[in-house]
Amino acid sequence: MDMTEAFQRIGLALAIGLLAGIERGWQERDMADGERVAGIRTFALVGLLGGVAGYIGTNMGTALPAALAVALVITFVVFEYRAAAPRGDFSVTGIVAALVVFALGVVSATGDMRLAAAGGVVTTVLLAARHSLHGFLRTMTWVELRSALVLLTMSFVALPLLPNRAIDPWGGFNPFAVWLMTIMIAALSYAGYVAMRVAGPERGILFAGATGGIVSSTATTLSFARISVAQPPLSRQLAGAASIAGGLSLVRCFVIAVAVAPVLLKPLAFALAPGLAAFVVASFILNGRRKAADTRADLHLSNPFEFWSVLRFGALLGVVSFSAKLLVQLLGPSSIVIIALVSGIPDLDAITLSTAHLAGDSVPVETAAVAVLLAAVSNLVTKVVLAYGSGSRAYGRLLALVTLAVIVIGGVCFWAFLAFST
Repeated sequence: MDMTEAFQRIGLALAIGLLAGIERGWQERDMADGERVAGIRTFALVGLLGGVAGYIGTNMGTALPAALAVALVITFVVFEYRAAAPRGDFSVTGIVAALVVFALGVVSATGDMRLAAAGGVVTTVLLAARHSLHGFLRTMTWVELRSALVLLTMSFVALPLLPNRAIDPWGGFNPFAVWLMTIMIAALSYAGYVAMRVAGPERGILFAGATGGIVSSTATTLSFARISVAQPPLSRQLAGAASIAGGLSLVRCFVIAVAVAPVLLKPLAFALAPGLAAFVVASFILNGRRKAADTRADLHLSNPFEFWSVLRFGALLGVVSFSAKLLVQLLGPSSIVIIALVSGIPDLDAITLSTAHLAGDSVPVETAAVAVLLAAVSNLVTKVVLAYGSGSRAYGRLLALVTLAVIVIGGVCFWAFLAFST
């Protein structure tokens, strides 16, 4: 490597150490000088040491970097023990963090710089998320942990054993693809579930609506409906939060569809982006006059990784995928629109995935986009019906008006796209 590249690589190693050191220094900012074993300067030097060791190792072999790593661990163990013994602190996070920073410094000098940079960011995020992660573990139930472990086992043990091909004569049911998509959707929902559990209800109605929309916008809308009956004065704010959940459901629909079929990006964006904007604007208008005391909302959503919930979704996805493939072959591409209207009522994800898999192949892209959008409309209308049936009149009426505006705006924008693209 030339000198310019060497400076870049060692500079990255130093930056990784600085990044981790800033986090460590901030965590221990209340400690007096001399009480900290390692802060911003020490971690910066550890990263720099790793970069220099890696650079030397490219010319002299791996013996010196290994010796430096051993010496670093011994030094940190001795000083951490001397500092921790009086206060009864048995955490080894500082030692492990220093060793990781050193290793990333070596990778910076000898390997892929992108991997090293990503590792530095992930390390710092994990260090900074100490309180949030510990808080989540304290509130995690055995059922949640068991469900996640069972599904991880089924994903990494059972998934490779499933046949990665259609097992029916019509080519509509691929066990491997169905189960893989099921796990991916559950993981996406679980991300919102974890965010809601970690943050707690103190973050307010809007935050609950956003995270709940990632988990299940339908369940969130229904949960808000029940709260609106118990607390009618909150109907306006709850309708705004349900609007945020509806907007997140459109984002989720877009991400799923485009991830499977990138050709759907443009047609869906022209309809879903204006719809999302309408949801967000309506949400902030409805929540513009809320009181601080009224912002707490404790949602009770089921764990997306609950075993039977995932199996039910997997079965629904399999049925919808098989039906869509079979009917398209028997009745033609336009039949996907009818399937989407019906399938969108209970769940938007399954028909979105099934349609996206057919887009550009068995079904024209525009027809597939229309099917996804009609499924979204069907799902939004279902939420309004649930809001009217289970919530206060004000909650149902406001959500219906917002949903109508979203459907009209999105429909007009999509019609304009079709008109100008032909």
